[in-house]
Amino acid sequence: MNSSTSASSTSSPITSQYARALLAGALAGTTVDLSLYPLDTLKTRLQSSAGFRASGGFRGVYAGVGSALIGSAPGAALFFVSYEGVKDALRRARRGKQEEEEEEQQQQQQRGGRGVWDSKAHEGAARWAAAGEESIEQMAAASAGEVAACAVRVPTEVVKQRAQALQQGRGGSLEVLQDILRQRRKIGAVRVWTELYRGWSITVLREVPFTVIQFPIWEALKEHRRRTTDAVTVSAVESGFFGSIAGAIAAGVTTPLDVLKTRMMLAREKENTWALARRVLRESGPRAFVAGMGPRVLWISIGGAVFLGSYQWAYNELGGNG
Repeated sequence: MNSSTSASSTSSPITSQYARALLAGALAGTTVDLSLYPLDTLKTRLQSSAGFRASGGFRGVYAGVGSALIGSAPGAALFFVSYEGVKDALRRARRGKQEEEEEEQQQQQQRGGRGVWDSKAHEGAARWAAAGEESIEQMAAASAGEVAACAVRVPTEVVKQRAQALQQGRGGSLEVLQDILRQRRKIGAVRVWTELYRGWSITVLREVPFTVIQFPIWEALKEHRRRTTDAVTVSAVESGFFGSIAGAIAAGVTTPLDVLKTRMMLAREKENTWALARRVLRESGPRAFVAGMGPRVLWISIGGAVFLGSYQWAYNELGGNG
């Protein structure tokens, strides 16, 4: 922790929190996606309706990595810029409201309208309320960040997962993208665009609950660490450890949504989310909704450590405290 703090003090800090979030998020996204790509490929193949072996098994685990490389940095950067921006705006609004309430309380005390015991009880209740409001702010900010990131993430995910499942020859990203674009002659440009955004709704439906679980846990663990050590910020290692815990919990809970997202993106024909869920349940049973949970939890647990650890490192190095 001291090493990262001293490093940031000797380098030229970036004063804009949005610039810090942009650069740190881009670095974090690229790092985690490239380092853990084989695990993501295995998870996708386990969830494929064609089956693990038919989708490639353990062969070509870096198939489709090109699309991940292109989409990682802008997607993660969009997420963190939106997350930090919305969180900061909501925090400032809450603190402004708290200052007004404290001023009103002081005026009541001066007029003799509230005793010492009432004042202490009010302060205790206010602290609990503030903690609850802060968690809600983090959930709202994470949701906004995910919706923004999906603008980049969904088309790259469509190409990446089809390449991972070896649906086009050797599974190259360019080959998959060209196959989608060639459909313009048959279905038109608008339908091609919607094909690239196939699974938008289920992706948002998966990512929002995931981040609503992950980020408040991550932030709470960081805040607990800061309070117990009287530190201004946490180190990259600490942030990574907390991110691993939060990511594993969120990954396990949202696995059924991830299965539906994978099935929808790999399908040749577009299908309604609820109709797809009913069909998967009818054809494969309840166990299908936890397919790939092991690799997913492992991948996101390690990924949470790499992603949020590298983000924290870059954010601290760029002059931020968080």
